Amino acid sequence: MSVRGERGSITAFVAVVAAALVLVAGMAYDGGQVIAAHNAARNDAERAARAGAQQIDIDHLRATNEPTLDATAAEQAAVEFLERSGATGTATVSGASITVTVTAVQPMLILPGADRTIVVTETATAVDEAQP
Repeated sequence: MSVRGERGSITAFVAVVAAALVLVAGMAYDGGQVIAAHNAARNDAERAARAGAQQIDIDHLRATNEPTLDATAAEQAAVEFLERSGATGTATVSGASITVTVTAVQPMLILPGADRTIVVTETATAVDEAQP
């Protein structure tokens, strides 16, 4: 029985297994980074929405006993919060609620591919629950 016919078969097997292990490690690491980017974007959106929701129009509240946001101040407070935290996003006010959308770009460091970035978008809304 000749061993020469099987020469190099272990090398091919090791190369295939090593490539599979790199892909699995890439999915675990890069996937974890994408999940972390989603969580960070969601947290930033929620905190910015809360910062904006604190900007009540005091004159309107005193006149009507109805809470309404000062739209300009609320949007500005939310965007300033995002800038301080290093996030990018937008804020929109509608009556007594503010909606903040945060967008982040997460690069893929291990997984191969043509487009090696993932764009993450999360939205949070702070709403006045006391409205009838």
